[in-house]
Amino acid sequence: MTGNAYNIFDHAKANEPLPAKMEAALWYQYLFHSERGRRALIEDRRDVCRTLWQLWSPSWGFSDEDFTASARSFDNPDFVDVVIHSYRHRYGLVPGDPAVAHIETQLTAQPVITVPTIAIDGEIDGVRGPTGGNPNKFSGPYDYRIWPDAGHNLPQEKPGDWLQAVLDVRAMGETGLAGADPLP
Repeated sequence: MTGNAYNIFDHAKANEPLPAKMEAALWYQYLFHSERGRRALIEDRRDVCRTLWQLWSPSWGFSDEDFTASARSFDNPDFVDVVIHSYRHRYGLVPGDPAVAHIETQLTAQPVITVPTIAIDGEIDGVRGPTGGNPNKFSGPYDYRIWPDAGHNLPQEKPGDWLQAVLDVRAMGETGLAGADPLP
């Protein structure tokens, strides 16, 4: 299962410009490249994250209780450092973790995913919009779905649909479609 299609970041293309509308949706990534962005997360990470949730998933009417339950994870002592490093690393502004450099090297090849996959996009994803599923990146049993009235946070916006997709991808593996190995 993958939400928002093929999710292996392409570092080689990270500095290729996108259409202006797509660049505008990534404002937070550029903010996090600066110390101002670090301070924003240190000083009021809940405001930053709530704003992102609202922009990424414009029709998701999450409650204050839903947000508060998730926002507890923002209090982890390494939250700011992890977020800042992630967005800086993806644009080549800081090095990656040497302990996983061998894995990053393998991922640089943008490998094809060979296991059964259901790729899902939210029709109103405020980050990047529907991706088309990137079918050329999957060689095993594959299905692409676009969920109407869903944004970027698919498991929380559509938990029943997400659960069904998990069950469906399991069934794809069990039937051995397209020569895939059955799931354990």
